[in-house]
Amino acid sequence: MSEKEKMICGEFYKASNPKLVLERDYCNRILTKYNQEPYHEIDMKNKAMVKLLNTSGKFWIKPPFYCDYGYNIHIGNNVMVNYGAIMLDTCPIHIGNDVLIGPNAQLYAACHPLDPKMRLEGLENGKPITIGNNVWIGGSCVILPGVNIGDNAVIGAGSVVTKDVPANMLAYGNPCKVIRCIKEEDRKETL
Repeated sequence: MSEKEKMICGEFYKASNPKLVLERDYCNRILTKYNQEPYHEIDMKNKAMVKLLNTSGKFWIKPPFYCDYGYNIHIGNNVMVNYGAIMLDTCPIHIGNDVLIGPNAQLYAACHPLDPKMRLEGLENGKPITIGNNVWIGGSCVILPGVNIGDNAVIGAGSVVTKDVPANMLAYGNPCKVIRCIKEEDRKETL
């Protein structure tokens, strides 16, 4: 199994692998150009980002935007990612349809081993992140490796999400905790 295959599967791999270094460099070159060009909301499918990310729908990603590889980020239709997002996509990050991601959100699919010897050997791994449909993630949220967020969930600003959040739930805090179910009468409420 190649280092890239190990990485995507969540197994320990060497990030210093020359092929992975070249892929991160390619991603960085595209993002550097993207982050320096004027952003136009009318241009919903920036050609550079379409080359980099896995998507077939309409999406908006406001620069600056940062990621490791891009090809492990799967974005549904009608997704808006606000300014300053970071997605460490060593493992797949799946974002459903109609998702709103606030400014400075951070999605970390990347992990490092607890064993200091393994870290010294340059080993890393990851765990996939899945965000369902019609989810709202507030500004400055941190989503940790392996987290799943269910459809229609709302994550309050500044939350550090360490565990799964079920569908139709309001959750916030550090660490993020489910506060309550979002009921029909709550639909017009704002945070």
